Amino acid sequence: MIFLPGFRVWASRHRGHGGHDHPHNDVHHGGGSREIAVQRRVLDANDRLADENRRLFADRNVFVLNVMSSPGSGKTTTLIKTIGQLQALGIQCAVIVGDICTRNDADRLAATGVPAVQINTDLFGGDCHLTAPGIRKALDGLDLSDIDLLIVENVGNLVCPAEFDIGEHARVVVLSVTEGEDKPLKYPLMFRESDVALLNKTDLLPYLDFDSAAAVANIRKVHPDMPVWPVSGKTGDGFAPWIEWIQDRIASK
Repeated sequence: MIFLPGFRVWASRHRGHGGHDHPHNDVHHGGGSREIAVQRRVLDANDRLADENRRLFADRNVFVLNVMSSPGSGKTTTLIKTIGQLQALGIQCAVIVGDICTRNDADRLAATGVPAVQINTDLFGGDCHLTAPGIRKALDGLDLSDIDLLIVENVGNLVCPAEFDIGEHARVVVLSVTEGEDKPLKYPLMFRESDVALLNKTDLLPYLDFDSAAAVANIRKVHPDMPVWPVSGKTGDGFAPWIEWIQDRIASK
């Protein structure tokens, strides 16, 4: 496993589905036109690098998944099960893991035998998302010629990661049954901009008052056509359509 110490990219922009700009760490001193011009140059630079990342992935025939969720949704456990099933199918995987601090999740994923690069964003206070420059830097620690699927486990957050283009091909949002049925309505951009939703920790449903039908209905209100698959990252139940979807995307890349 490779560890990259903290670094910071000051601003970025969502990948273009709706044109929403989300610059961070802005300084407002008046003089708005100059400030906007500076922000725009930074935002445009991130978008250009995201496009370069995509071209690089296309040249190396690598499919890239950006996996997002709130903290504690079970992303890492779900990815460990996912990687194990994909390895059994002969699919070569690698992971980039984003966290503000620690390399705990990357260590767990590296234990599956896949190359793992950890990005920590804590050096300057901790960004709540990964960006295209950060992904590009992390790629220095990976041999893309040996990889079919690159999984990016983004920083746990249901807001910022949805707004930042990192050069991925598809986005996955993980919602656990411990979070509440209304999360898609509270954080609509995350669900609107994702390609697949995994409703995770279904093994806990007998012990909760969570209404799965209501959660799926709320997702449909935000993103009517998105596949939603109930899964258990702990037991592996429900993984078949998820694994098949990944296989199809890798085959079509």
